[in-house]
Amino acid sequence: MAGVPNGFEYEVRGGAVVIRHHGRLATTLRAAAADRFLTEVERGDPQLVMARATGNDKRGNERSARRRP
Repeated sequence: MAGVPNGFEYEVRGGAVVIRHHGRLATTLRAAAADRFLTEVERGDPQLVMARATGNDKRGNERSARRRP
């Protein structure tokens, strides 16, 4: 299904959260950002939360989407 994030996984290492996308390192969150991330993952869709955390949720259609009601 297009537009649905997938392929993300995360692991907690000490006080940091390591996020991978299709096996490749996407980002590492530390301290407060890691805590916020873990809270959001518990509440919502983990794939979407990881996509937002890595910036992989934007695909170039933001301008056209903004014009829609």
